[in-house]
Amino acid sequence: MDAGLQLRYDKIRTEAASKGRVLVAYSGGVDSGLVARIVFDAIGSRALAVLADSESLARRELEEAKANAAEIGIPLRVVETSELASPQYRRNPTNRCFFCREGLADELAPIARKGGFAVIADGVNVSDLGDVRPGIRAMDAAGFWHPLVDASLQKADVRAVARELGLSFWDKPSNACLSSRIPHGTPITVELLRQVELAEDWLRSRGFRQVRVRHHGASARIEVLREDIPRLMSMEPQLALALRSMGYLETIIDPNGYRSMG
Repeated sequence: MDAGLQLRYDKIRTEAASKGRVLVAYSGGVDSGLVARIVFDAIGSRALAVLADSESLARRELEEAKANAAEIGIPLRVVETSELASPQYRRNPTNRCFFCREGLADELAPIARKGGFAVIADGVNVSDLGDVRPGIRAMDAAGFWHPLVDASLQKADVRAVARELGLSFWDKPSNACLSSRIPHGTPITVELLRQVELAEDWLRSRGFRQVRVRHHGASARIEVLREDIPRLMSMEPQLALALRSMGYLETIIDPNGYRSMG
């Protein structure tokens, strides 16, 4: 690890050690995974990763998150939550993520208090701060610790440190909850989430790593990496047939490819 990254790694580790016990709001992605690893390096079993298993978490993501926590070695607790219990979340407004993170804080805060954890750490990094992120506002309001921000780590830095630490998932594609595939203003239901999940699983099972199936009623707009578009187009008849069986009457391959819109 180069000297600059080492200093920032050391900063998080030292700060975690000073807190005594740390609960990590863990998703299984590279950001919260790196936080979990550094905190575990600092305080061992005094750290706990907590994963919220909600309706918008794909089953594939749940299993990968469990495997990544096992690789790190950090104790993991999976708690069942329900974002759809919130009427504000179900309505799917532009600040939907605020209600998600507000609910997450409501779940994690009692666990932290009962377990004597000094702080709840998350995986927000500096690159996240340039976007409109209502969820970050909710976490700020709940007093979450943003160790990656404190250490001035951008997304590329996060991946670099994770790679240097030997984490197998250092290059895991960015992901967002299944609800992000549904246009704002369209009410979110379990049925819609499962429909999107089935479609994305079909694509991932055929080797597409970065996938978004954007739900537009009876239409599905598919985003993959630009270099993967020719291969996907060659599979268009199979794709249309498969997604039709899932309820999509029209399948559109986005010529612009994947874009990080959540």
